[in-house]
Amino acid sequence: MTDPFAPLAVALANRAVRYVLIGVSGANLYAPPGGAGFVTDDFDLFLPLDPENLTQAWAAGDDVHGELWLTDEPLDHPRDRWLAERVIDRRAVTRVTRGSDLKIDFTLVMKGFDFETVWKERRAFRVEGVTIPTARLLHIVTSKQAAGRPKDSLFLATHKDALEQLLKKETLD
Repeated sequence: MTDPFAPLAVALANRAVRYVLIGVSGANLYAPPGGAGFVTDDFDLFLPLDPENLTQAWAAGDDVHGELWLTDEPLDHPRDRWLAERVIDRRAVTRVTRGSDLKIDFTLVMKGFDFETVWKERRAFRVEGVTIPTARLLHIVTSKQAAGRPKDSLFLATHKDALEQLLKKETLD
């Protein structure tokens, strides 16, 4: 497998973790095959507010020999329901890293959306034989607009034409 996310996607599927790929890495799956993608250095996975699901996501990170982080500190042990509940209460982001090739954020927030809405309207992409549940491109773009962060505004402005074309295609599919 050459896609750095594929091994974790397999581990997440094996553990029946519910998530959707969001952010720029999610938008990249809408780009035509062989076309230029959008530049990003990480993957953002939106998870439901479910402690069992979150502990299974962490375990999947362990399965691929990733290091798990909470902000700028290693995620403590035991990685159990109690810890997951605290992380959920704070809507904290946990990150899986493996060397320089893998950076994946487990986020519990997608600006403007709740998990179930995004999950119900998700689209499945196959990457290296692995199914990747991905947020609708419209949801990704709308969330980036709502977030209002400078990096999101820059992304939307820089890629306005390409995103508009991809959004048109999405509504036709």
